[in-house]
Amino acid sequence: MIQIAGILGVFVAVFGGYLIAGGKMGVILHAIGPEMMIIGGSGFMTMLIGGDGALVAKTMKSFGKVFQGSQWKRKDFSDLLCLLYLLLRTHQKEGAAKLEKHIEKPENSPIFSRYARLTKEPALRGLVCDTMRTITLNNKDPHRVGEMMEGAIDKRHAENLKPAKAIQLMADAFPALGIVAAVLGVIKAMGAISESPEILGGMIGSALVGTFLGVFLSYGLIGPMAARLKAIVEEEKRMMDVARAVITSYLENLSPQICVEVGRQAIPSKLQPSFDQMEEQLREAGRAKAEGGGE
Repeated sequence: MIQIAGILGVFVAVFGGYLIAGGKMGVILHAIGPEMMIIGGSGFMTMLIGGDGALVAKTMKSFGKVFQGSQWKRKDFSDLLCLLYLLLRTHQKEGAAKLEKHIEKPENSPIFSRYARLTKEPALRGLVCDTMRTITLNNKDPHRVGEMMEGAIDKRHAENLKPAKAIQLMADAFPALGIVAAVLGVIKAMGAISESPEILGGMIGSALVGTFLGVFLSYGLIGPMAARLKAIVEEEKRMMDVARAVITSYLENLSPQICVEVGRQAIPSKLQPSFDQMEEQLREAGRAKAEGGGE
């Protein structure tokens, strides 16, 4: 993974350069234990102060996401467009009553079952089904529905950003906490002022390791992880934005196929299927629905 390579590269660049310049790792290794306890421990506590137990648990799980990336892949976006296409076509050609059979119990729907990976995500499934349900209740104002969907998306997005903000809070605290560790080390050194220059030099060097660790952890590791996690959350939000674009377009009296094209244009470029690829997938989805008896 590129993130692991990046982390290894940071360590090689920093400590490799230090060793090439004639530095000795013994000073850092000797001080790293207590300094990490001061900086890492108090940094973690700042996250506890700024959040709650649920947020801390969610934040700890989020570190794995930094390496795994977004849960949504290229195929998922295409599948979402196919799912919405089939639901909208059902509503257009067969009416609200037929659509209700799919959205009331999506776990039993032949349409939803074709895209099981999407329907396993509660937020996405809920957004699609709840919005479609309001349409069957004759709420067909594209602006009202769009605002409703945007509010739900923004609420979910704000919740998903909390771990990234908590990690960034910790990263922001590390440089100052490194100074705290360094000051404590200097206090210790001043308490042994009568010792030989060699001993005092080692103590002051150990104290400065605190400043180094605080800055290194903040800008070399934790800060970039927070930025990466935020980017992943932003990318995952695009999935719901695509759903909103498709559904609101349908309420503007566009055909399901044109609505899909509107949604396709909203997909990030690196994940966007081509027009021809999407056309073929829609044809396959339509044939599968027809062979399934239209249910």
